[in-house]
Amino acid sequence: MTAHHRLTPHLITDEAALRAWIGQPSPQTCLKISDRLNTQTRQFIERCPFVCVATADAQGRCDLSPRGDPAGFVQILDDRTLLLPERPGNRLADTLRNLLANPQLGLLFIVPGVTDTFRVNGRAVLTTDTALLQPCAVDGKVPTLGILVDIEEAYTQCAKAFIRSALWDSRHHVDPALMPTGGQVLRAIQGEAFDAEAYDAARAERYRQRQGFY
Repeated sequence: MTAHHRLTPHLITDEAALRAWIGQPSPQTCLKISDRLNTQTRQFIERCPFVCVATADAQGRCDLSPRGDPAGFVQILDDRTLLLPERPGNRLADTLRNLLANPQLGLLFIVPGVTDTFRVNGRAVLTTDTALLQPCAVDGKVPTLGILVDIEEAYTQCAKAFIRSALWDSRHHVDPALMPTGGQVLRAIQGEAFDAEAYDAARAERYRQRQGFY
C-alpha cells in the first residue's frame, strides 16, 4: 500500500512496519477471540442498552451508527446469531444501504457503568420476518425490519479506554447547556437565516411526546 498525506511524510504503510513499531499481541489476547457466544459473554448483550454498529460500503467508505433501546434489545437467537431491530430514524439508512453492498459489520456493546465492552464482527442481512421481529416489540410496536447477524468473531475489549476517559465518572460529565444544540449545528451549516431556536423547540416537543421512537 502506498499512502500519502498532505500534513506529514512520516507514515506507516504496511503491517510489517506496524509490527516493528507496536509489537505483537500476547498469545492470551489472541486466545480470547471466539466464533460464538458463551454463558459469560452473552451477559454483555443481555444487559446492553446501547450498541455501536460499524459498516462500510462497496468502496470501503465507513459509517458508525448508534443503536439504543431497553437493555437486552439485541436478540440472541443462538450462540452464533443476533438480531438487531431497526427503529424509525432519519431515513438516510447509511447502515442499511452499506449492508446491501457489503455484508460485513462490527458491533460494540456498551453496558452503563461497566468498563469492559464486548465486540462482535460478522456478516449481516436485512430481514422482514415478523416471527423473528415480534420479540423486539416496544410499546406494542413490532419493528418491520431487522439486521440478522452471523457471528464470526466475538470477544471482550479491555477497560483501558473507559478508564482513561473516565466515561462513567459523573465528575467529568459535561453540562449539556455548554454544548451546541442540533439547531445551532444546522445554522452553522446552512447560515444565519436558519431558525435554530424553532428547530430545537420542535424537536424537543417531539422527543417529549416520543414521536417516531417506535
